[in-house]
Parts: sequence; C-alpha cells; structure tokens
Amino acid sequence: MTERILIRGGYVLTMDPELKDLTVGDVLVEGDRIAAIAPHLDASDAQVVDARGHVVMPGFVDTHRHTWQTQMRAICADWTLTDYFLGMRLAISPAYAADDVYVGNFVGAIEALNAGVTTVLDFSHCNNTPDHADAAIKGLRDAGIRALHCYGFFAASAENRAFPSHESRRADFARVARTYASTDGLVRIGAALTEVGGIPWRHTVAEIESARRLGARIVAHTGCVWGSVMTGGVQEMHVHGLLGSEQVHVHCNTLDDADWTVLANAGAKVSISPETELNMGMGRLAIGKCRAFGIKPTLSCDIVSLNSGDLFTQMRLALAYQRFVDNDAVNQSGAMPGTLTVSVRDALSWGTINGAEACGLDSQVGSLRPGKQADLILVGGHAFGLRPRHDTAGSVVFQATAHDVRDVFVAGRIVKRDGSLAGVDVAKVLDRAEASAARVLSRVHEVTPVLPPKAASADLEAVARYHLAEAMSARP
Repeated sequence: MTERILIRGGYVLTMDPELKDLTVGDVLVEGDRIAAIAPHLDASDAQVVDARGHVVMPGFVDTHRHTWQTQMRAICADWTLTDYFLGMRLAISPAYAADDVYVGNFVGAIEALNAGVTTVLDFSHCNNTPDHADAAIKGLRDAGIRALHCYGFFAASAENRAFPSHESRRADFARVARTYASTDGLVRIGAALTEVGGIPWRHTVAEIESARRLGARIVAHTGCVWGSVMTGGVQEMHVHGLLGSEQVHVHCNTLDDADWTVLANAGAKVSISPETELNMGMGRLAIGKCRAFGIKPTLSCDIVSLNSGDLFTQMRLALAYQRFVDNDAVNQSGAMPGTLTVSVRDALSWGTINGAEACGLDSQVGSLRPGKQADLILVGGHAFGLRPRHDTAGSVVFQATAHDVRDVFVAGRIVKRDGSLAGVDVAKVLDRAEASAARVLSRVHEVTPVLPPKAASADLEAVARYHLAEAMSARP
C-alpha cells in the first residue's frame, strides 16, 4: 500500500506561478509524489505532519558543487583561484583514494540535505580511477539525495596507469553512464568538462560528443579567469556547434556581450557561486548579465573547501550584491533608488525552480505541484528568524538558516525530521570525515610540504592559447 503523508497547516510557498501560495494549507504526499495541495485536505488514513508555524516549500537545487571536497572544509579560506587550482586540483585531488571520494560525497550530501538542499549537481572531477567514480555515486546514493552526478574528465596527474589516455577516461564515463543509468531514480549521470583551453581542442570536442551520444547533461567552468583564455572558448564552441540547452556554464564572470549572446541563443544555463566568486577574485556575479540576455540565474555552493554549504547564504549574498550594483549607479548620481530591481521571490527562484530547470528536472522538482516529486522542506517553527513573519519569502531569504530547516523530504521519504537527520549518527559521520582528511593531507605533505604550492613553471596561458588556436584552425 502506498504510504500517505499529510503535511498540515503550514504556509505553502509553492514557487508555482499558477498555484500561488497558501497562507494556511495542506500538502498530501502519496508515495514519492505530491498528490494534492489545498487549503484543507481530508486524509484520515495518512500520517500527519504538523506544519503549523512553518513554511512548506520546495527543496533547494544547487547547480554546481564539488561534493568530494567536503572534508577539506575551509582549507581554501585565504586562497586565490590560482592557489585553489594548484593546491586543490593538482596537489590534494591526486591524494584522494576512492574511499575519500565516498566520504566527501556522502558527508557533503548529508550536509546539503540538512540545509534543505534536496538536489545537487555534483561536479565530480576527482576520478583518479574507475573506483573513484563508483565511490562518488555510492556516496550520493547512500545519503539519499537527488543528484545530477556529472562525471569529470579532468586528469589531476599527468601519469595515471588507471587512465593512460583521454580516450580511456571517456570510455570510463560511458561505463558509468551505462551502469547507473536506470539503477536509481534519484541519481542521474551527466558530464563535467575539463576546462576549455586546458586540454587539446580535439579532446574538448570529444568530451562534448561523448556526453551527447549518451544524452547526458553537461556542466563546464566558463569565463572565470581574468586576463586569460583559460575557461574561455565560448565563441569557439559556438562556431563548432558545441553549445546547447543541455549545458550549465558555471561562473561566467569574464564573458563579453558576444559570448552572452551565443549562450542565450543556444539556450544554455548559468550557475553562479556567490561566496566563491566574490572571495576568490573572480569578479562580478553574472546575475545582471543573465537578466539582460534572458537567461534564468541559478545558484551553487561550489566548494565547501572554502565556504558554506547552504543556499540560504548564496541567495542573500547574491541578492545583496545585485541590489548594490543596481543601486550604485543611482547613488553615484547623488540620489536614492525609488524601487528595488530584484526581489526576494527572484532569489528564491534562483535557488529552486531555475536550478531544477538547469538540471533538466523542472518537470519533477523545484516547485510544489500535484504530480511532481515530493521533494520539499519545512522551515521555521520556534525560530527567531521566522516569527513573527510578515513577508514569508523575505523571511526565508533573509532570516532563515540551515538550523531552521526542520523537516526534509526527498521523493516522499523523510530524510530529516524535527531538526535531526533520519538514521544518521552525525558524530560518527564527522569522525569519519576527520579521519579521511587526515589521511589525504598526510599523503599530500609527503610530496607537497606547504599548501598551496608555489606556481608551476609551465606557461599554462601559452598552452591554453595554443589549444584555442587549434579550435579556430579547425573551423567547420
């Protein structure tokens, strides 16, 4: 018999443009789906969850998180983006064993769920062996989160017997896609591109074509290195017909209007990481550019190795940033703005329905609507930030924290209840993360005594320019 749960008496913040909100309403969950939403529902045989005083809303969707890095928490607190690349990507990543990737993904997914993030785009670029890829997926599945797991082709070490060639990495991606395509409805497989310019152009083309053959969504770091062509290549991708609506382009700080035009025309999606970008020197958040070119912004936590793992922080920081930028021109003219250009509802969309659409999951999650998957959260209760509540969306965006997320449902299953993760010994989980971190850093320090290491001697910019010149010389 299908389990029925009646979530009764909460403020139902649907994020659905047709249903609107219910000041007091009920949500009926049957199995893994939302069966009904109404001011009052009769379901005498259902388990009742008392939501009075709470906000009932869709779970958050994080469109770009390097979940494997969770046990390296805040190690990058004072690192630049270059430090991060040399330290995390080239020094720490090769020291991860498969079990360390499992721990990072499991603990990171649990952290996300605890903060009300029910879906994550897992940008997984620590695939040192096939076992690492399998461990990453197992970590997500064991945690019970919904995920678009994007297999990363990036090679942290030049010599790797597990992957002697780029072709062998693409073959492993195909293996992962075949193996996990239908075994668990919560985890889907996508592809995470190696940074454009960092590898020969023909390999970039091969990565995209491999993903497209398997119908996989694609995520890429794009336009986040100033003064460099590294992470560029938008025009080259456009010329070769490699841009598409199945892609999520992350950061996009350095792009010019010509780049934005072709991204928008291709229907590509954009993910913005407010804390990471503003703290690592990546520049202006792309919210305004998304708005100007008709692209729906989405949000991500990016790296817990630097910053927080919740979307409350990302929403309020992104909203404050964009309001500042829009208001600054008025201020500098000696005036005060008469209206605000972005709203708390906009920010909630960035963290819910827009993110679901970017992941190709908007028909299933991102808003509350009968027939959709029951991925929802209850926020509030006896919380100072949520009571009294005069503007519910405003309270969620500006006042709530992960601590205020009382209940979390994923596909109708309760993963957090009354403020505690269901079936999780948090102390034991964190002890395992501590042990993993110690092992990884012990291996790192055998080779690299000081983190972050000094800049590599290789001229990465010259290499990147060569690879993109290869792209234009091979114009179709």
